[in-house]
Amino acid sequence: MSLTSHLSELRKKHETLSQQVESEARSPGVDSIVLTQLKKRKLAIKQEIEKLSAAPAH
Repeated sequence: MSLTSHLSELRKKHETLSQQVESEARSPGVDSIVLTQLKKRKLAIKQEIEKLSAAPAH
């Protein structure tokens, strides 16, 4: 898998997690543990995207 396609997939996952976080936060029975886990996964993906984007092209 090329770096470009890998970054594209990570961005899609990040967007999906963003939508899940918003949906979970708006639900009446907000499960704070689930919400925290979603946010942590979203942050980890964001950090990986930033790391890969900053890496020099080979």
